[in-house]
Amino acid sequence: MQTSRRAVIFANGLLGSPETALRAILPDDILIAADGGARHCRRLGLTPHFIVGDFDSLEPGELQAFQDTGVVIFQHPARKDFTDLELALRHARSLGVAEILILGGLGARWDQTLANLLLPASQALCCARITLVDGAQEIHLLRGGEQLELQGDPGDIVSLIPLKGDAVGVATGGLEYPLAGETLFFGSTRGVSNVLLAEPAWVSLQGGLLLCVLVHKM
Repeated sequence: MQTSRRAVIFANGLLGSPETALRAILPDDILIAADGGARHCRRLGLTPHFIVGDFDSLEPGELQAFQDTGVVIFQHPARKDFTDLELALRHARSLGVAEILILGGLGARWDQTLANLLLPASQALCCARITLVDGAQEIHLLRGGEQLELQGDPGDIVSLIPLKGDAVGVATGGLEYPLAGETLFFGSTRGVSNVLLAEPAWVSLQGGLLLCVLVHKM
């Protein structure tokens, strides 16, 4: 059963501005920490509803302190097939949420960062709308047959990057360099650094996968 509530997952990457992170959270959000992401919650004065992971990034005392406040803990073995963030995403889906926001999903390790950026393309998570937020940047995945509305201000940067293969039938509105049912070829940079002119701005896709990055002006 789907729920109208949104899940916010704190990963163990770089969180950026605490003020920006707090503004992104709604009162009714389900808060999930992926292992060391629980420390982000603590620094922000938040108590997650769930902590998921193998807990190689948290000290036993830290974990016990969260458990004493009523946080539900899901511990996985260290030798596992999925990262802590993917386990947290799968747990969010098991709760029936259709919208998931990831904070702290990017960081200094490129292997983890690239894997996290590609997680929304997982077939196991295809029924969820997943957004990664990193400071002033929002990262969305668009699948064939979908349309994404872009919420921003004139001058914000919009980049469209094909994944897995060519992105077919890309159309846009409200952007400086319009696309009208065109193909963005995999490995090409044609869709990088477009500019939002006015709302409503949108991107639609007929076929393929498209990573949509919205960079807000600071």
